[in-house]
Amino acid sequence: MNNKQHLNLHQRVVLELLWAFAWTFSVLPHWFKYHVVENVIFFLLYHVLHYRRGVVMTNLEKSFPDKTHEERQKICRGFYLTLAEMFVDTFNAAHLHERKAKNLFRMSEDRMHDFIEKNRGRDWIAMTAHLGCWEYCAFWGYYDTSRTVMSVYHPLHSRVIDEFYKRLRHCPNTETVPMKECIRHYLHNRTKESDGKKYAIGLIADQNPPLRPDSHWFRFLNQDTVFFDGAEKLALKCHLPVYFISMTRVERGCYDVAVEMLYDGVEEVAPNEITGRYVRRLEREIRENPDLWLWSHRRWKHKRPHDTH
Repeated sequence: MNNKQHLNLHQRVVLELLWAFAWTFSVLPHWFKYHVVENVIFFLLYHVLHYRRGVVMTNLEKSFPDKTHEERQKICRGFYLTLAEMFVDTFNAAHLHERKAKNLFRMSEDRMHDFIEKNRGRDWIAMTAHLGCWEYCAFWGYYDTSRTVMSVYHPLHSRVIDEFYKRLRHCPNTETVPMKECIRHYLHNRTKESDGKKYAIGLIADQNPPLRPDSHWFRFLNQDTVFFDGAEKLALKCHLPVYFISMTRVERGCYDVAVEMLYDGVEEVAPNEITGRYVRRLEREIRENPDLWLWSHRRWKHKRPHDTH
């Protein structure tokens, strides 16, 4: 949909000014963005604003009761550096090209080639999380031009910011689809053969979903937790393989990418097993790199009813 159809004049002006600022920022030297601006943002968030410090420390205390206060403080400080980096990453994506994208989101040509060949001719689901700069996952389209990357997202309340993020995610071979529409969108478009491309469906599955009577509870980071199960439902309905996408920071703003199969698309599994595999893999990733996860999110707002199993 064109911006002009749902943004008024004031909103369009604000959007273009924001985009101009982001584009100008994105062409600045890497060292300045990630070693000057990032440090300034960290100082403001951590030392001045104390942004959601109470939420972060509460989440860390409940997730890591075996760690000392000093250890949790160290993770907290590392998280705020990651959060500052995410602000820089966001604006840095305004001016993007293939070489820059592949430097920020790294996977060896051999590993990528093997993965593409293994999945040629079939759709697959990528399950990731709020780890590091998860927005970089949209860069997959720079590596695999044989398919369309469906980048599933939650629309934001601000129309201007929502449009801004959609522009940032508009990479080659990538389309952005709201979460509520992703299954219907995929089922409607998967059989179209006009361009011969298959789908890679990217889902960030660690958000806090609405609680349903049939919600399944998992033990995650020492707490009872519910997860979105849309990826599992789609995988079972359409016999799609499911992969966990992990990102490891190699330097500020740059990540190595790894892909691990959770479900092959044909295995007989028990209910909630695919989601359970994701939960266990995600927890392992968080325990290995705790400063990369989004601790400022109020993840555990729901409490498990006493009559559930």
